Amino acid sequence: MRLLFDQNLSRRLVRLLETEFPGSRHVSDLGLETATDQAIWDYAADHGYVIVSKDSDFRQLAFLRGPPPKAIWVRLGNASTRDILRVLSDHSSVISNFGDRDEEALLVIP
Repeated sequence: MRLLFDQNLSRRLVRLLETEFPGSRHVSDLGLETATDQAIWDYAADHGYVIVSKDSDFRQLAFLRGPPPKAIWVRLGNASTRDILRVLSDHSSVISNFGDRDEEALLVIP
């Protein structure tokens, strides 16, 4: 499963999670750092990504539109990149299982 990290998450997560989630990208890698949430949603749907964000707007899109794409909402508030990395790594099997289930549109962590 490939993750697409929103602008509110560190670009370093792509490199730090490459073993668990190969082929993942950050919106800035794709020229989407200033794109609207809808444009990011459409890109992820068209290219097979699961969006990872701290932005609740993607939660709303997941409920309104359903998959694809899917969205992971990281609810950690003001957390360091290390904290976010730990949570995503600790939940990597849950995230992978989420990606395999067609009927689910949103995963909330933690």
